[in-house]
Amino acid sequence: MRYLVVLEATQPPTPPPAELMAGIMALGEEATRAGALLDNAGLAPSAAGARLTVTGDAGLRVTDGPFAESKEMISYALYETTTKAEAVEWTSRFMRLHAELWPGWEGEARVLKVFGPEDFGPDGTPQG
Repeated sequence: MRYLVVLEATQPPTPPPAELMAGIMALGEEATRAGALLDNAGLAPSAAGARLTVTGDAGLRVTDGPFAESKEMISYALYETTTKAEAVEWTSRFMRLHAELWPGWEGEARVLKVFGPEDFGPDGTPQG
């Protein structure tokens, strides 16, 4: 099963410490060697993006960033794991690094299941 992890954070009070970056690199290498981490990258601030909205009365609306949310999506990771618990464990280790090595940093991660062929029945309807 594939899981997309999206990391959101408020504007950090300081740049990331070197120890945190080293820890993130080591964890990423471990997850890659284990076959769990398929892809990851940082995301540019929302000022570089756009939001597309469809509503019944107004149709399609495109809004250029930045957006008003206090938290920005700052990175993502795509994992291939056998269970959701395994994806949550990799994400927990990543978040613990931030908590332990970056005083004052605040953020949250969402672990989202990516649909695969195994999630649909023969008629194309989602299963379970």
